[in-house]
Amino acid sequence: MVAHRWRSLRSATGYPVLEAKPECIGIDDASPGALAGPVTSTEAEEFDRVFQSVYLTFHRRDRKRSELTAASRAVLTHLGLSGPVTIGEAAAHLNRAQSVVSDIVSQLEDKGLLEREADPADRRRTLVWLTPTGFDRLAADRRVLSTELLNPALAGLTDNERAGLFRGLRALLATPATQHRLAHQEDDPAPHPDREDER
Repeated sequence: MVAHRWRSLRSATGYPVLEAKPECIGIDDASPGALAGPVTSTEAEEFDRVFQSVYLTFHRRDRKRSELTAASRAVLTHLGLSGPVTIGEAAAHLNRAQSVVSDIVSQLEDKGLLEREADPADRRRTLVWLTPTGFDRLAADRRVLSTELLNPALAGLTDNERAGLFRGLRALLATPATQHRLAHQEDDPAPHPDREDER
């Protein structure tokens, strides 16, 4: 049943994020509680240089035909967050004509990314939702870095180096300044699916 699979798959296929932890942790060793010190502009600039190097080295290099269009991404993303809905409900949420969303759903269904099933609570209603393949494609589309490139690079680090790397990034995301920015930034507007995007 659609509803049952939604509960099980959605919990198992959430978008991966670095989990923010509130404790203050030193990046260079495994001991917690390192005291935070002042940060210079030079350190911020060095982090920016390292970050750019990491991105340029490990970013995804997919061919264009393997990428989702803006229309497909908008529909898949919405369904992944909302759970199974009718085409009419999806169109209303996305603020697009039902015929446009219906076309996109049909194309995604042909690709094995979406499926239609009767609503278990009302057999007169037909719900659309992501297939397991659809979840995998959406997760891959949202991935910024290539795991194929990262895996061998991370394998070249020691266990302590990998743990320190992740602790430092999590600590950066958990700082009050970062959390304040995340709490107050406006959500990016969702892309509107459009029939031209699917051509």
